[in-house]
Amino acid sequence: MIAATALVRRALITVVVVSAVVIDSASAVAQLTQRGFVDVRGTAFPRTTPNDSRQTVGDLLWREEVFLKLSPWLQLAGGIDGRANSYEQVEREWRLDVRDRRPLRPALSLRRASATISRGALTIDLGKQFIRWGKAYIVTPTDRFAPRDFIHVIDPQFLPVTGARAVAEFGAERLEVAVVPWLTPSRMPLLTQRWTIVPPSAGSVTLIDVTSEPPRKGQAGVRWGHTGAGYELSIAAFNGSNTLPNVDIAPGGAPGEVTVARVYPNLRMFGADAAVPLRWFTIKAEGAFFSSSSPRTDDYVLYVVQVERQSGEWLFLGGYTGEAVVAERRELLFAPDRGLTRAFVARASKTLDANRSVVAETAIRQNGAGAFVKAEYSQASGDHWRATVAAAWLGGRETDFLGQYGPNSHFIASLRYSY
Repeated sequence: MIAATALVRRALITVVVVSAVVIDSASAVAQLTQRGFVDVRGTAFPRTTPNDSRQTVGDLLWREEVFLKLSPWLQLAGGIDGRANSYEQVEREWRLDVRDRRPLRPALSLRRASATISRGALTIDLGKQFIRWGKAYIVTPTDRFAPRDFIHVIDPQFLPVTGARAVAEFGAERLEVAVVPWLTPSRMPLLTQRWTIVPPSAGSVTLIDVTSEPPRKGQAGVRWGHTGAGYELSIAAFNGSNTLPNVDIAPGGAPGEVTVARVYPNLRMFGADAAVPLRWFTIKAEGAFFSSSSPRTDDYVLYVVQVERQSGEWLFLGGYTGEAVVAERRELLFAPDRGLTRAFVARASKTLDANRSVVAETAIRQNGAGAFVKAEYSQASGDHWRATVAAAWLGGRETDFLGQYGPNSHFIASLRYSY
């Protein structure tokens, strides 16, 4: 693993440097920067579930990123992730995954490969990148170009997309256009593991994934922003496919078998977000309307209102996430963004000193049917090492999105070496 990591690291730097020479003969004045880390993490679940008796999971993540600034107007960026896992959540095949469209996490994936061109008021990003919209926390309704890895549902990680983004800024105005040629779906919980909820009465049922390849339909969106005297406002529109699926289930070919198919419906979104800094705190609001031509997909509205306050080294955040269903057509879907609505959310974080920090966050459904609480402590040692411990509690009714994950309360410990 160490030898492979070193080899890929050298290859990544070589590719970026060679690209610089090809693109710009004056590459001798280019600025090359590199960063990376190795993170070892263990997760312990005190309880088993009807479909999963495993109570400990180990993860290894290696990340390498290289940035090359060829000139004031051109920068290249490249990044690679290497993973290993003790519980079959990572592919055992050593190949470089470019598109992130498979159910398992790839052992070796291209995290970033992009070129940034800046000329005057215009900035263009081309290639594999992260495109983030919106201002809200936990639920971000307008953030449609940001698929996530939900193998661990309440600790999702963002996935990059391949496409083009152009941003033009003129004084107080900002116009952003994004185009992605194919869908990068959010990665779902694995059917045989604890984050796929199976009722106790169906614990002996075998779930079989019959999902075909995700659609290749492209996505496009536009976002206009304005910075005024004492406020910021953005309006956004999106057309493409939902990164979160509807779920079709049917009897399998043998007794005790059930087939599961994920279907990614087309999706249109119209939304807005705003931020108003006041003397004591900042108010943020974000909302969006979603519609689909699919006859089995809901039309609905998501919205968030939150308050933020910085007090010394403390950062406090609290708010409410809401949903209004305009047309209900679908019974079964996997939608954490909707599952976390109709809830009060809060977060508090403090930097204790240059090496230590603490974070606490919670979400509580307005009817009390489900809740989760998470606390984290992190401490650095020297310039390279950082240790983190965290605990997460979930509970509530089995019919609630959060409550159903009650058996998945857990503890996490990680050690990271950065270089």
